Amino acid sequence: MKEITFESYSDIYLENVRNTYNYYVDHTTVTYDLYPYTSEQIKTLIEPLSDLYRSYVVLVDGQYAGYVLLTQHKKRPAFNVTAEVSIYLDQAFIGQGLGRKSAEFIERVARELNFHSLIAAICTENTGSVALFDKLGYKQVAYYQEIASKFDRWLDSVSYQKILD
Repeated sequence: MKEITFESYSDIYLENVRNTYNYYVDHTTVTYDLYPYTSEQIKTLIEPLSDLYRSYVVLVDGQYAGYVLLTQHKKRPAFNVTAEVSIYLDQAFIGQGLGRKSAEFIERVARELNFHSLIAAICTENTGSVALFDKLGYKQVAYYQEIASKFDRWLDSVSYQKILD
């Protein structure tokens, strides 16, 4: 059985994270970004804005497999009780249950940090993530039609929420 661990993000994983994210930029609608990120841009994406939030890399038998983020949902301070969850896995590790383990891990972290609510914003074409958050007890709370355009098509987005209390 493979050992799955989570390690706080550090710059030694910067290029791994950049390569993972840029794969999704270039080939999928998982992210709404249109252009690959530079190393400096990816640092602003993955490093927490404050001590309220967390960034972790996912390791399988010590090998980088992806990353999971707990980030700011909205900038106004009243929203500091809510965080957004993002999970990005390296393509070599898709379909091995890491998405679920990553979501469960970051939910435990969120509970320890006393967050009240978690949000997952997902492109509806990302059926794997939609199914994952459904299975984990998140409820669809919003559906936005044609809010983005990528690869010459309109994209819809859904927001899933889980109350932790």
